Amino acid sequence: MTAAGFGFLVPGVPLALGLGGLLLRPGDDEGHHTPRRVAAALGIVGAAVSLVVSLALLIFGDAATEPIESSRSWVRFGPIDVTIGFSAGAAALYIALAVCVVALFVQIYSVAYLHDDPRYPPYAAQVSLFTGAMLLVVTSGDLIGMLLGWEVMGACSYLLIGHDRRLPEAPAAAVKAFLVTRVGDVGFLLGIALLVVEAGTSRISVVLAHDYSTGTLTAALLLMLAGVAGKSAQFPLHTWLPDAMAGPTPISALIHAATMVAAGVYVVFRMYPLYEQSPAALAVLGVAASITILLGALTATAQDDLKRVLAWSTVSQIGYMTGALAVGSPAAALFHLLTHAAFKALLFLAAGAVIHAVGTNYLSRMGGLRAHMPVTFWSFVIGLGALAGVPPLSGFWSKENILTAAAHATDGGGPAPVWVGWVVWLAALFAVAITAWYSMRLLLRAFFGVSREHGADGPDWEIGFDDARYTPPRTPHDPPALMRWPIILLAIPAALLGLAAYAPGFRTALDLDEPHLTVAIVLPMVLLVLGAGTAWWLWRAAPGVDPAAALGPARPFLAAGFRLDDVQQRLVVRPVRALAGLVTTADVRVVDATVEGAGTTATRLGNLLAAAHRIALPWAAALVLGGALVLVLWFGAAP
Repeated sequence: MTAAGFGFLVPGVPLALGLGGLLLRPGDDEGHHTPRRVAAALGIVGAAVSLVVSLALLIFGDAATEPIESSRSWVRFGPIDVTIGFSAGAAALYIALAVCVVALFVQIYSVAYLHDDPRYPPYAAQVSLFTGAMLLVVTSGDLIGMLLGWEVMGACSYLLIGHDRRLPEAPAAAVKAFLVTRVGDVGFLLGIALLVVEAGTSRISVVLAHDYSTGTLTAALLLMLAGVAGKSAQFPLHTWLPDAMAGPTPISALIHAATMVAAGVYVVFRMYPLYEQSPAALAVLGVAASITILLGALTATAQDDLKRVLAWSTVSQIGYMTGALAVGSPAAALFHLLTHAAFKALLFLAAGAVIHAVGTNYLSRMGGLRAHMPVTFWSFVIGLGALAGVPPLSGFWSKENILTAAAHATDGGGPAPVWVGWVVWLAALFAVAITAWYSMRLLLRAFFGVSREHGADGPDWEIGFDDARYTPPRTPHDPPALMRWPIILLAIPAALLGLAAYAPGFRTALDLDEPHLTVAIVLPMVLLVLGAGTAWWLWRAAPGVDPAAALGPARPFLAAGFRLDDVQQRLVVRPVRALAGLVTTADVRVVDATVEGAGTTATRLGNLLAAAHRIALPWAAALVLGGALVLVLWFGAAP
């Protein structure tokens, strides 16, 4: 079998095992544990096989010099040739490795985290399908195959976010995620259709090489950006992501670190030769990225829910990636995607350990956990340090590349207008201080000070929930081995992956510039120290008081995400519901009434005729003769 033939196993194995897992009985009813064990085995084996194959292709497949490709025609629609293909260069295989590693650790972690969940078998199968769908997006050599993986991810996210029926927030969050991303997916589908129709094929290599008119190309790329904004939670289609925290914590790790939100960034990276030709599309991407960077960071400062702090940080960090794409540095975007996958998966799985121990998501009911949960504490130190960009942790190196690329874009000469470079650079700089502030606040509120276990719930304007899955132990402690080891192992790349920028093979694969600590990085370091130091000073000045209290009356506004949900509710949801009400009324009172009226009239006429057939013979004869007489008189009177 060729390298490309083995490549089809990367998405194929988890997809096949996921479909097989859906056939298992949904629960451990009546003491039968076999479905659960089989489901766990299928999920872990699927991710492990994909990981091994991806690693083998990266090492032995010569992907560093030339992409591994295989394509064959599938079906023709008139002049349009739809193909089935595998295409993966070294960059795609690095992304596949990140997806497989995170998915494998999530599957292992979930065995213990959902140990008492009767619906674990379908959960594990859906995680496998989710993983396979993301790998299909990464390795497909065809736009239709990419679209298929894109849509399967949307369906799996709906099922997984709404997995826990005991949480009243879960079904609503699942529906919201599905509908908001679906709005963007309409544009994504139309954009792909424009490119395929114009190029005459769905094969990506041909689509990228085709010569498009400026109007067609810009329209197609802007439509695709709508899908990217939905899947990658970028302004203005970001509102689903924080609510998706109602799903199980391992799913939060998977969505935020390696799948779903990363998919949009990777698609723009994959199609970047076309985006380079459209300054208008890059300008739109840059503005949306800058707004998203600041929106996510500022909103994270006011959250009381641990998972929502991390969720809003994901919104902001994905904004860094799309900002790097906008200023002409896809390599920096991909590098930050890889480091973000490591430290964000670490943070979410560590957050799951905290929730598992204390039974709540609220920071206002935590505190003093450092002594009881040392492994989890140091995992948070590494993860939050990488998130904030503390050297020499991984996030420092990838953010340094983005900030340097944005600074260079202000000099001109890139594919985007100069003003886009200024907007992205200033937003990214400002967010450095904010990220350091809320990272330090989270660490202090959860792990330092005294325990607030019996404190009040979060403020009434805060959106959050207690975790209904566990009764916390009397004394918090580090999680069991199946949850602890994935956390420990993820801490390694979260700390050291940034040093891969010094590896020649890695730099060549991503087309990454060699790391250089110039004066351009001094200002971000000053801002980082300023942000973290301010949070520390507020904590020390008023022990036990949340540093977010310094936000004053702005805190409810920030905690609600600038009330953009309310804006969407007024401008989109209510008008759509009103229109749906009008359509329903017209359907019931006009269409249905017409059909039902026709049926009722025919029935009554039939009953009348049936009654006429049942009258007595003398009356029938008289009516017949009377009718004949009327006809004779009528025709006799005619001229």
